[in-house]
Amino acid sequence: MSGVPDPRLILREDELDAGLELMLLAEAALWSAVDQGLAAEGLGLGRSHWRAAFLLRRRPGIGVQELAHLTSLSKQAASRILVDLAGKGLVEKQAGDLDGRRRSAALTERGQAFEAAISERLRSHLAHAYRTGGLDGVAGARAILAAMAGGRTRSPGGGRP
Repeated sequence: MSGVPDPRLILREDELDAGLELMLLAEAALWSAVDQGLAAEGLGLGRSHWRAAFLLRRRPGIGVQELAHLTSLSKQAASRILVDLAGKGLVEKQAGDLDGRRRSAALTERGQAFEAAISERLRSHLAHAYRTGGLDGVAGARAILAAMAGGRTRSPGGGRP
């Protein structure tokens, strides 16, 4: 019976739909927390601005092209987000070390505070979910999310986040 698949590993359509539904509901809860944090900050910025700030904290020195790749925004939209953040004093652009034309971005102290205020809300939600799932659940959830993120989990230069 080595050629017979294990019935526990067969993912039926209704099981996949239930997983998709949970992901959509989790996403709604995540963005609700982000929206509350953005409203509390009162800067008139949106979700893409926080997402860019978060990625800049996690991957210092990324530029427009990598931000566009990570977020599936166009290069023009990613550039506009960075310009907005710079205009609020949250980001500063720097010339690249190897190529002066490539301008990387970094959070200012004010940008770090902006990102941290919103991310702290999300970390508490995630910590609660991780405690609910247990140690094995955390590893499984991270493996599933990493597989779904695909090539976005690594920077184009080959480094890890």
